Amino acid sequence: MFCNIPERYRRLVGKLIYLTITRPDISFAVSVNSKFMQAPHVDHWKVVIHILRYIKKAPGQGLLYEDKGNTQISGYCDVDWAGGPIDKRSTTGYCVFIGGNIISWKSKKQNIVARSNAEAEYRAMTMTTCELVWIKQLLQELQFCEVKQMKLYCDNQTALQIASNPVFHERTKHIEIDCHFVREKLLSKEINTEFVSSNDQLADILTKSLRGPRIQFICLKLGAYNLYAPA
Repeated sequence: MFCNIPERYRRLVGKLIYLTITRPDISFAVSVNSKFMQAPHVDHWKVVIHILRYIKKAPGQGLLYEDKGNTQISGYCDVDWAGGPIDKRSTTGYCVFIGGNIISWKSKKQNIVARSNAEAEYRAMTMTTCELVWIKQLLQELQFCEVKQMKLYCDNQTALQIASNPVFHERTKHIEIDCHFVREKLLSKEINTEFVSSNDQLADILTKSLRGPRIQFICLKLGAYNLYAPA
């Protein structure tokens, strides 16, 4: 029976990747499993079945978009430093909101091994800033709304201090390009960085495995609701 698993695994993970378009809560788990598409093991198959059981508990789960009376663009970025059990690479997670509605999110392993938590967090800030700038340009081309100063939330004080500190220290030279990019957007007042506590970090669900109450809390904050749940 195991000989049929690789093909079934690839088809199933492909469908789950498609489902992440409306289910940010499974993005991290699906991104991890998608790394084993070429040579999946029976244990990977069991994890995918576990994801299906989670989805089956709330088949009507999806994103609800509401008019909340504003068009503020904001982004949350987080990282699981050295979270990869094999290669020790960090996982970046970010989510972007317009007017309180989530419109973009990603869970992605970083390309290189970060030597400190601050470095990993700063690379996550850079990726989120790129997404914020792209969304701003898109909205301006569509003439959707007037784009005001965007907010970038991060739960790492060191990374925020590096962004606002014009003096480079020896330990930050290896991320100097990222530092210049984020600081440039700060100086031009395109973005404004703010600290957010780890408990209120919405990108947390995109960087690591979470459990029941924490998942439910973040899903509500992301605007994900079960349409079939009793009123």
